[in-house]
Amino acid sequence: MDPVEAPHSDNTQQEPEGTRKVLYVVSEELAKISSLLPSNRGRSALVHSLASAFGIFKDDESTWKYPIRVTKPIPATRAELLAYHDKEYLDAVLEYSESSSNARAQSGAITSPSSSLNDFGLEDDCPLFEGLPDYIQLVAGASLTATRALRDAQTNVAICWDGGRSRASGFCYVADIILSVLTLRKVRPRPRIMYLDLDLHFCDAVSQAFRNSSTPVGTPPNMLVLSIHHSEPGFFPATSMSELTAADTSDPYTLSVPLARGASNETYARVWRSVVEPVQEAFRPEYLIVQCGADGLAGDPCAVFNWTIDPICEGSMGWCVQQALAWDCRTLLLGGA
Repeated sequence: MDPVEAPHSDNTQQEPEGTRKVLYVVSEELAKISSLLPSNRGRSALVHSLASAFGIFKDDESTWKYPIRVTKPIPATRAELLAYHDKEYLDAVLEYSESSSNARAQSGAITSPSSSLNDFGLEDDCPLFEGLPDYIQLVAGASLTATRALRDAQTNVAICWDGGRSRASGFCYVADIILSVLTLRKVRPRPRIMYLDLDLHFCDAVSQAFRNSSTPVGTPPNMLVLSIHHSEPGFFPATSMSELTAADTSDPYTLSVPLARGASNETYARVWRSVVEPVQEAFRPEYLIVQCGADGLAGDPCAVFNWTIDPICEGSMGWCVQQALAWDCRTLLLGGA
């Protein structure tokens, strides 16, 4: 697929009041299939119902500071999924059906789709479920729909709460984050892309995918990954990359900021001012992807952080997202765990 020419500037400028455009990606089919996710059953439908209750889906621009446009996702094609996923994985997962798998087992068949899928880690924290092929294509398609809208300057901010997945483990089945980044990396001239992960868990898959990304000799990398998360022995994912990035690191574009148990709004406010803002100011991204995983919030079953969401509270998740939006680059907001 040929690179896409899309207008972007090295020096972003503050938009005049009221000119920002916001895109919200959702459909009844997407909410229904995402609500089948074993780790978060019913959550997608609840999130979009809350958004509807707040009037986001109403065609009334006077309700909001910025106009919000709702659009349906276009399911990802097999070719689009192959941009990152292995052919063997897609061959197995896109053909999966719980009913056909049960029929094979009852007939005494030696092999079944589930046996091959287990080889890809789809067990334990990634159990198989009916509708999995549709889930993969719709979630990936939703994130790509939002990403293309940003790339083509149709919107300044794109929201895809059903996206934010990056591997076939840890409750994830599709790497929609990585597919979105790959889509933006095809833009010419190549823009600077910053990925900010606010999930409780370290973004190992994204970090590994773009670590020491290849760029022409003599030019700095155009991709930066910054993860704020929890890390301790035995905590998922078990990787040395989740430890605090050393000052003399050979890869200053892949940054890890682990926080101890009990991290609160005050913790995040300090990290934001001492790490996130300086990194952003030095890198000057033209595109920003924020993964807003909610498992670090107080009350989450993980029970690790004491973080809150109220945007009026300094350091909260809502406050962090507001600060990121103030950077005034094209921004993709994704959900997650």
